[in-house]
Amino acid sequence: MRRIRLITGALLLALASTSCGGATVDGGTSSGSAAPSAGASGAASPAGTVKIAINPWVGYEANAAVVAYLLEHELGYKVEKKELKEEISWQGFANGEVDVILENWGHEDLKKKYIEQDKVAVEAGPTGNKGVIGWYVPKWMVEKYPDITDWRNLNKYADLFKTSESGDKGQLLDGDPSFVTNDEALVKNLKLNFKVVYAGSEPALIKAAQQATAQRKPLLMYFYEPQWLFSQIELVRVKLPEYTEGCDADPKKVACDYPQYDLDKIVSKRFAETGGKAYQLVKNFQWTNDDQNQVANDMVNNGMTPEQAAKKWVDANPDKWKAWIPQ
Repeated sequence: MRRIRLITGALLLALASTSCGGATVDGGTSSGSAAPSAGASGAASPAGTVKIAINPWVGYEANAAVVAYLLEHELGYKVEKKELKEEISWQGFANGEVDVILENWGHEDLKKKYIEQDKVAVEAGPTGNKGVIGWYVPKWMVEKYPDITDWRNLNKYADLFKTSESGDKGQLLDGDPSFVTNDEALVKNLKLNFKVVYAGSEPALIKAAQQATAQRKPLLMYFYEPQWLFSQIELVRVKLPEYTEGCDADPKKVACDYPQYDLDKIVSKRFAETGGKAYQLVKNFQWTNDDQNQVANDMVNNGMTPEQAAKKWVDANPDKWKAWIPQ
């Protein structure tokens, strides 16, 4: 994505600086295997330091965990992880605060600005992951209301989804406000008696889905794949008007479903030109939704640190990752 129209400019900076774990590119926080950058105090790795943006969903963190593990243990680099919202990450390419974005969900607007216009970033190939964004309800709701998965019937059931936050309208629960989303435009343009309410984070969305399933509470939610949660509970996607090329070109006029995203990697132009084996590893990195979900599940549900989850996957899949290592 977890594939989303971004809040831009000052609002994003404010969100990034005030949200838990957020940061601006000038004062990025680090996590996991963070290490001093080449210009910071303390010794840098002889191979160099790679600065990876960490966007706020666990699938992205799983990508970063494995790439960081291999950079450190196979190639001798140090990795600095910076917890940043999506657009803030792109801003870091210009001043050297970010080398790598490991999971980009479309963002043609940002590609145009930072790759085509500013020329501070370049594409680094696909991750291999297929990103799917949509609206979902718990399976029990489909069993009770079989026609609820057709968007044209949602207004009939709007009262089921009312909450204190949505008032006299049904609630459509979204995640982090910085995630890629067309939902407010969709509700307006499809004339749905719903209000978009932001849960605030991926964990909050997941908790809502788990509670709705366990307690049989009505829930209409924005969600996405790859996501480990689909292996634990059953969610059914609501059919929106079919996506066609260009139907989402004007953010205010969107009245169609989300496209499937071929998720890709973006790196700074400087890193592409001088990153050596680190850049080659990032460029070569490709895996599947199942691979990502295995690592994410270990991190969230099996009590593993990112490094432990990455090591487990690396130990089990040598044939996959060895093909990424530059010779």
